[in-house]
Amino acid sequence: MIVKQEPETAERPAAAALRLRGSNQSGMRAHNERLVLSLVRREGALAKSDIARITGLSAQTVSVIMRGLEADGLLMRRDPIRGRIGQPSVPMALAPDGAWFLGLKIGRRSLELTLIDFVGTPVASRRRTYPYPTPDAVMAFVTETLPAVLAHLPPERLDRVGGMGIAMPFQLWNWVQHVGAPQSEMDAWRHRDIQSELAALTGMPVHVQNDATAACGAELVFGSGDRPKDFLYFYFAYFIGGGLVLNGHLFTGRTGNAAGVGPMPVPGRDGQMQRLLNVASISVLAESMAAAGEDPSTLWETPDRWQVGAAVLSDWLDGAAAGLASAILSAAALVEMDTVMIDGWMPRAIRAEIVRRTDAALHRLDLSGIDPPQIREGTVGAQARALGAAAIPLSHRYLLEAWGALPEA
Repeated sequence: MIVKQEPETAERPAAAALRLRGSNQSGMRAHNERLVLSLVRREGALAKSDIARITGLSAQTVSVIMRGLEADGLLMRRDPIRGRIGQPSVPMALAPDGAWFLGLKIGRRSLELTLIDFVGTPVASRRRTYPYPTPDAVMAFVTETLPAVLAHLPPERLDRVGGMGIAMPFQLWNWVQHVGAPQSEMDAWRHRDIQSELAALTGMPVHVQNDATAACGAELVFGSGDRPKDFLYFYFAYFIGGGLVLNGHLFTGRTGNAAGVGPMPVPGRDGQMQRLLNVASISVLAESMAAAGEDPSTLWETPDRWQVGAAVLSDWLDGAAAGLASAILSAAALVEMDTVMIDGWMPRAIRAEIVRRTDAALHRLDLSGIDPPQIREGTVGAQARALGAAAIPLSHRYLLEAWGALPEA
């Protein structure tokens, strides 16, 4: 995007910052609207004067943008702030009913279809487990559940559903030996265009992203608390996956599979190198449970109530933490980052324990020459993949591409 350079003054941003700041040119209205919506999403309710100060846009330009977004139902007024000199300022916030988005998570053991509002709150959700994923199972599930999910909206608001995002593992046919599925059925993924099929079924735009990358995107868009500009993200599912955020931007790489941490080599307990997914995936815990005579099916039914023996769980936690610590050390040596976030399909108490043990395992390693990152829990939780899927069409339609890399407030 090319923006005509304005003379640099004390009140205006430098030319190099214009790409992520405002432009007063009339042809840039779409960019400026996305800028305002991205700022309000990040900062919360803002008055026009605040937005003008942050972006460098003129007060008149901001007023025009805000009136337009309010008229479109995307922003709503909050109570005026009084007690200051001059007229009371009126903060503007995102309108929850301004738009809705669908997120479809295609997992190796379950499907989930979720409808969210404009601020990211789930409105309705449907879920189904299966032995393994097939294109026919996905199409049947969406055909059956989509009407029930959309029934939560008034008929006159259905035209505000802005699209569907799909979060799914890439190249599912290559993981047959890990999920116990017939190769012939999984090969159907080679030839089926699930994105086009669902677009034809739903009549709306459909976007696809790697499932763990989508979960990382959910943390970026919907996460709470302090969101670092650079962080490595791990998500525990059937296989562990990950994502990478650099300068507030979700880095997806050439094929969309960047930061797919599962194949990272880490030392096993026998000293031999193996893949991270072979020590830090929920499927590894399921295998250990089965070997101990425990039923692993509860792992896939709900993320809140795992029924795992204490010894089996602790042994898995130690192995997962050691693998994560080694992967974090390798990543930190390559890319400077101040934070690692860990989330997944698991109870919160177990997530907290993984964070604690991983931090301890990292500090047992040789950290010479490394500034170790802070290790934190993710804030979105078990539904991060489905919410991240829904965030894809939201971002495509209403946010800046690098929406996290915004002017400082």
